[in-house]
Parts: sequence; C-alpha cells; structure tokens
Amino acid sequence: MTDIKIHRPHQLGLAKARKIAWQWAEEVEQRFDMACTVIEGETSDTVEFTRTGVSGRLIVAPSHFELEAKLGFLLGAFSKTIEQEIEQNLDVLLAKSAASAKKAARKK
Repeated sequence: MTDIKIHRPHQLGLAKARKIAWQWAEEVEQRFDMACTVIEGETSDTVEFTRTGVSGRLIVAPSHFELEAKLGFLLGAFSKTIEQEIEQNLDVLLAKSAASAKKAARKK
C-alpha cells in the first residue's frame, strides 16, 4: 500500500474550513465515485472517504487541513499523480475562499 499525506495550513476558522471540506467531498464523490462520510466535532471535523483501492480521511481543523490516504496496489503506481490532483483540488478551493473573503472585506 502507498500512503499519501498532505498538510495545508489556512486561517479560515472551522466554519469556513468546514464549507471547503464539504465542497471537496462533493467533488470527489462526483469525479472519482468516492463514498464520503462527514463526522462533525466541536473542534474539528473528519471527512472519511473510500472506494475500491482507496481509503482515507481529511481532518478539518480551524487552522489546517490534514489528509491521509492509503492507495491499494494498482493505484499505488499513480500515487504522485493522485497526490498532485488532491493538492490542486484543495489549493483551488482555498484560493476561491481567499478571493471571496477579500471581495467581502472590500465591500465593508
């Protein structure tokens, strides 16, 4: 099995990070046929995801995202490509959130 670990710091707080995590979960469900389960907590959430050959979780904290995934033998050969895709998806969602926050700040 191949492991993927991704850490992304942010300054969103839990409520906004939660929205991004839910968007991410919806995207991977649609694009990659993943089954996602969101477990809400007081100080962090966990998005568990799985499909044949992949299982993992995304920890959603007020100051960071922590993703851990295990790839089965067949997908392990594509681990770098899969890791880059996940990183890109998270980065795009974080950039959109930052742009929205800046736009909202300018309106005030």
